[in-house]
Amino acid sequence: MNSSPSTTLPKAEPVPARVSPWRCLARAAPWIAAAAVVSYALAVGGYPATVVSFALIYAVFVSGLNIFMGLTAQVSFGQSAFAAIGGYGSAILTTQYEWTWLPAMITGLAVAVATAFVVGFPTLRLKGHYLSMATLAIGLIAHEIAVQWESVTLGYLGISGVPPIAIAGYELSNDRATLTMLTVCVLVTAFAVARLRRSRLGRAFAGLAGSEDAARALGIEVARYKLLSFLLAAGFASFSGSLFVHVVGYVSPEVFSLHMVILSFTMLYVGGIGTVVGPIIGALLVSVLPETFRALRDYQDLAYGAALILLLIFAPRGLASLFAGIDTRRKP
Repeated sequence: MNSSPSTTLPKAEPVPARVSPWRCLARAAPWIAAAAVVSYALAVGGYPATVVSFALIYAVFVSGLNIFMGLTAQVSFGQSAFAAIGGYGSAILTTQYEWTWLPAMITGLAVAVATAFVVGFPTLRLKGHYLSMATLAIGLIAHEIAVQWESVTLGYLGISGVPPIAIAGYELSNDRATLTMLTVCVLVTAFAVARLRRSRLGRAFAGLAGSEDAARALGIEVARYKLLSFLLAAGFASFSGSLFVHVVGYVSPEVFSLHMVILSFTMLYVGGIGTVVGPIIGALLVSVLPETFRALRDYQDLAYGAALILLLIFAPRGLASLFAGIDTRRKP
């Protein structure tokens, strides 16, 4: 008796999701624009390179602020305090104690993170407007200490003669070398933030941003993760403060004033809060935009303010989110 041969059907392979090349291009557009601005500044050098260098330092600072505000949906007006600790730490240790830039920068960062832990542990138990006012007080107190502690900070006179960053015995003192170094710093910062977003820690931060009560129900220690995000933001702020001091060669209390906080908030919201590239394009745009209106002279600030208002009207979630939200699907 012949048995019918058994037939085995091949297993169906999963079909990978098709990603439109136009969508990929749209998401890459902010990075391409940022690369174009930096490339132009590198090619031209001089004043454009200086403007873009300051923008990239702000990009590092705002990326740290983005961790606390964008990933965990908290508010802090006091990040300038930690930038001041990093900046003054580098300036004091290199000029008065003749340290090299790297140990001075690391020491400043460690002090900034330790300070953030001390002030953040009680402060982060507050919420909403109370947290905003408490962090604002931290920034104002740090500024006042920099002004009044003249025996260490030299007050409004500031500390000058801070040496530039040197790598393998080569001082990064010219504008192109400085801009190249800062570009690398920004790319490393962006990579770190991107990895953080995809990590378990980043998912915990996202849970806090959605709902603290829901996060508690899922077993997330809200106070612990809020403090961790605050410490990370303080670390990036300190790093940016040290970079600024070594690039400029000078530090004073006015560098880390309330104006720095307002400017960083503008950069974050214009670029796109909660995104990786948002702080970068926001810092570049807010720094470069006034230069495009310089020919207007008396009306420069008016044109600059109007441009920022229009940007926030047409892209309320930031330029990065605008590009990411482009619908590039084919119409039937």
